[in-house]
Amino acid sequence: MSTVTQSIDVDVPVRTAYDQWTQFEEFPRFMEGVEEIRQLDPTHTHWRTKIGGVEREFDAEITEQHPDERVAWNSTSGPEHAGVVTFHRLNDAQTRVTVQLDWSPEGVVEKVGDALQLDDRRVKGDLARFKEFIESRGAETGAWRGDVS
Repeated sequence: MSTVTQSIDVDVPVRTAYDQWTQFEEFPRFMEGVEEIRQLDPTHTHWRTKIGGVEREFDAEITEQHPDERVAWNSTSGPEHAGVVTFHRLNDAQTRVTVQLDWSPEGVVEKVGDALQLDDRRVKGDLARFKEFIESRGAETGAWRGDVS
């Protein structure tokens, strides 16, 4: 299993950063390789990705979610992966967003990409695009404030 951990500070309040992150269907706007996400219900999503020429579809389940603190998930089909994103209030107008992703590379292309730490760079780039997206808007596109224990 491979692990990626990346953080970025965004110039929006913690509530704004968290609320935007709960809008999974917006992820293709800032996550490279994510073609589509459908929110099936409050705790289940269906993903379609295309990374390095490899197309995949999989389902994920939100296993823990606490407003303004964290969202954790794991895959329920397709490639094995799990992760958590946490939100840390730095001050009234800044938030640190940290993503930890654990995954099992499949096939030669993914194993080579993992060895070259391309996954680290991808997550870092996705966070930079999230920062640009949320800061340019100044407000979230929606919110889900439910709690999943």
